[in-house]
Amino acid sequence: MSETTHDGRVAVSDRPSPDDGLSAADLAAKYGLAVSGARPGLVEYVRQLWGRRHFILAFSQAKLTAQYSQAKLGQLWQVATPLLNALVYFLVFGLILGADRGMGREVYIPFLVTGVFVFTFTQSSVMAGVRAVSGNLGLVRALHFPRAALPVSFSLQQLQQLLFSMIVLFAVTVGFGSYPRLSWLLIVPVLVLQFLFNTGLAMIMARMGSKTPDLAQLMPFVMRTWMYASGVMFSIPVMLKDKPAWIADILQWNPAAIYMDLMRFALIDGYGSENLPPHVWAVALGWSLLVAVGGFVYFWKAEERYGRG
Repeated sequence: MSETTHDGRVAVSDRPSPDDGLSAADLAAKYGLAVSGARPGLVEYVRQLWGRRHFILAFSQAKLTAQYSQAKLGQLWQVATPLLNALVYFLVFGLILGADRGMGREVYIPFLVTGVFVFTFTQSSVMAGVRAVSGNLGLVRALHFPRAALPVSFSLQQLQQLLFSMIVLFAVTVGFGSYPRLSWLLIVPVLVLQFLFNTGLAMIMARMGSKTPDLAQLMPFVMRTWMYASGVMFSIPVMLKDKPAWIADILQWNPAAIYMDLMRFALIDGYGSENLPPHVWAVALGWSLLVAVGGFVYFWKAEERYGRG
């Protein structure tokens, strides 16, 4: 377009843009633009996560190797730490407080060690989940990948650590008279269900921890309370036999207690089905599916906000 100015010169003005008046959303739709890091659909997200399975496995193995790389005993601490915890709990609860009531020594020591190892699996997964995103912001901001890979990888790391520890757990169990039998095959479904539960819980904590870093300071107190309420060091029905039945039921049906009791039932000869709550396998499966699916969806809904300040 042109027009004549007051001094007789011809001025040329810019032609109006066809994009004038369009909103940012309209412009994006017109030119096929997408938000950087936009959250994909749930099915597509699962597909992307499966495509990163090799990264998830390699990342978990690298973290496991590096965890004790500065210690002289190295990977032995994977086993020594829960064993030392079990020793402390035995001295305090077994010898001093008499928490082994209703069980002989040959049952109580495998009972205690199993509880410590199994609960540590969940505890470590939760604590790693809290820092999964907030503790890896450099990776989150530098690379494009489904962020759920981080809490899944940390849960897988804790599963590998537990599998190393199971060798010692088997030795303790056999040392106190509980020899391998068909019930030991139940260890596999118990670990699968607990891994699913732990992974879902790690995803929930990862999303919460990404916005509230102080959660990492609070969680040790929460986990300690959960441990004492789950019967790691004592039999819930025996210790609460003089209390209202609903209290023992609530404590026995909490997921940490469920997975510990199933593992004890599988491993220990003197720990029979009478120590398990009703419908224990259905409850264990329900907790796993509820927390795994719910935690995954909860984490996915905030996918595009991770690492954005």
